[in-house]
Amino acid sequence: MADQQQIEAAAAQLRSAAESGVACSPIREVLGTETDIDVGYAVQEVNTKLAIAGGRRVAGRKIGITSKAVMEQVGVDQPDFGTLFVDMEYGDGVPIGVGRLMQPRAEAEVALVLEHDLDHGEHGFNDIIAATAYALPSIEIVDSRIADWNIRIVDTVGDNASCGLYVLGGKPVPLRDVDLRTIPMRMDIDGETVSTGEGAACLGHPLHAARWLADVMSQRGTPLRAGDVVMTGALGPMKPIAPGSAVTCDFGPLGTVTTYLEQA
Repeated sequence: MADQQQIEAAAAQLRSAAESGVACSPIREVLGTETDIDVGYAVQEVNTKLAIAGGRRVAGRKIGITSKAVMEQVGVDQPDFGTLFVDMEYGDGVPIGVGRLMQPRAEAEVALVLEHDLDHGEHGFNDIIAATAYALPSIEIVDSRIADWNIRIVDTVGDNASCGLYVLGGKPVPLRDVDLRTIPMRMDIDGETVSTGEGAACLGHPLHAARWLADVMSQRGTPLRAGDVVMTGALGPMKPIAPGSAVTCDFGPLGTVTTYLEQA
């Protein structure tokens, strides 16, 4: 296992890339492992704590690698998670400055907003339903501080699960009014459909993904709290976006959400 000096060096490498806007080499080269998820989370935790100490406010968590195909690609049998900060959040239709991103890709997700804490240690499906205030259509702008998206599992976990920004729709939908497992998803970039899917593509049901996250966060001593946003994972393939792109995601009964990436 990597030692603390290697972990600190990898974390510093990611911070430097984010601050300079120049992508770095894979942190697995510093850590000496491609597959040790715990080491990846140790790197992520260093930078999360520094961000909080610097005044950034945690808004919730994101879940990644919810597709079996992506799990096979990176060689894992479980999702991963990252931290959402308030300064990463955009509302429906609000333009995003291109300077905030390095290698952006968009994916369509269901976001949940919690009304109650999820701190039971082990959670049932109904615990997730009871704790959720409402769902929102959302777009995650995934990004990588690592050049050319040359990542393995330890790279993406260390890099805050490759999280960039996220966009939330403005019309809350109670869970009783929508079946998240069967909702359709269509993502258009500049008017062209580039990705389709459905709720079941996210670990069989977006609430299953949220249940996994609730258990993991409780086990780690940082449980999900009332008011947290939970980005539950992609319903279809992510796609690159370029300056000037307009992205619209339609989730049928859950509604639509749109974002724009400004020109350089």
